[in-house]
Amino acid sequence: MPSSKKKKPQQPAQGEPSNPTAPAVETTDPQTNKPNIVDIHTHMYPASYIKLLESRNTIPLIRSFPGHPEPRLVLLPSEVPLLSNPSPSHPPGRPLTEAYTSLDAKIAFMDKHNISISVLSLANPWLEFLSTSPDPSSLLEPALRINVEFEVMCNQHPGRLYFFGVLPLHPENTLCALPLVLSMKMKFKHCRGVIIGTNGLGKGLDDPDMEDVFEMLEEDDLPIFLHPHYGLPNQVFGERAEKGEYGHVLSLALGFPMETTVAVSRMYLSGMFDKFPKLKVILAHGGGTLPFLAARIESCIRHDGYLHKKEKEGRGKIKRSIWEVLNSQVYLDAVVYGEVGLKAAIQASGERGVERLMFGTDHPFFPPLEEGEEEWGSVVMNTEAVNKGLGEGSKEARMVLEENAIKILNLEKP
Repeated sequence: MPSSKKKKPQQPAQGEPSNPTAPAVETTDPQTNKPNIVDIHTHMYPASYIKLLESRNTIPLIRSFPGHPEPRLVLLPSEVPLLSNPSPSHPPGRPLTEAYTSLDAKIAFMDKHNISISVLSLANPWLEFLSTSPDPSSLLEPALRINVEFEVMCNQHPGRLYFFGVLPLHPENTLCALPLVLSMKMKFKHCRGVIIGTNGLGKGLDDPDMEDVFEMLEEDDLPIFLHPHYGLPNQVFGERAEKGEYGHVLSLALGFPMETTVAVSRMYLSGMFDKFPKLKVILAHGGGTLPFLAARIESCIRHDGYLHKKEKEGRGKIKRSIWEVLNSQVYLDAVVYGEVGLKAAIQASGERGVERLMFGTDHPFFPPLEEGEEEWGSVVMNTEAVNKGLGEGSKEARMVLEENAIKILNLEKP
């Protein structure tokens, strides 16, 4: 563990927002009379990242296919078999439209949907695919370049854009990531945390080698935006899914949420949250299936013979229940697409759970598919879930749509 760092100023108590005295802001757009929205789950691929993917021969990669004007972004392991035998009408991957790469397109999307502030982040798989390099420092340059590109974007639209930075995580050496963590706030004034995949350094987030990174993030009060990438193994979904018959539905709808649930459960069981009680973690997609399964996890812990014996012998004990962790260190986005999921996310976050939920769109994924369709369903469905679950125009709805993110992430209203 690092031992030579200067002590940071005292951080807010667990669960408190980092900017509790933020000034009151207008909550509706006077021109449209619609509520302003802060979007904390919105992705972009900067130019240097695009070039990196274009140079690759294995996933993740960008590849062009005959008959399709736009190159395709191929990310998922389930798409690998389709690379060698692509369907002429439905090649693997997604069209790499300007929505993924253009800042003008991002701002136009924000304006269209009344989004006043977006917290940008690099989409999966970040820089994990470079971790096979024998030189850990080889990740530092692309990570710096990407973060600089995001900072430049934010400077072009003051007050409207912030970002979650990307880290150069390498399984052989965490030290290459630590200097970047230490300088994140100093170098990048618009950085409000880091985005990390569930794989961490390659062994998951319960890997003891992640402790140096967690400690640095905790001391600098930089939240983790935890986002899935791998889902579940392909064989879980069967041969028909592997042939592409079901599109991306099973991987995204089921694989991603379960990946998040497993990753956070491993963090919890390993005692990471007890070791770093001020570490803040924002979970994508409403926390996966954690709101529904937290009680089952808690019950299994209480009735597990091995864990019971381990505690009796004084070889370790989880200090807090999973509910206490969810109510103090974990925040959820509202990318749940329905009222039932929204209420589950709030209830799982405790008595003041509505204060721990922040709106997201997952743009530019899930674009409109019909010609002439202008509004993105991911925005419409998630907004409707908030309005139906909390009451359109209510104080609680405004908190989820805008105010919580401003307080938790210390954003400034444009």
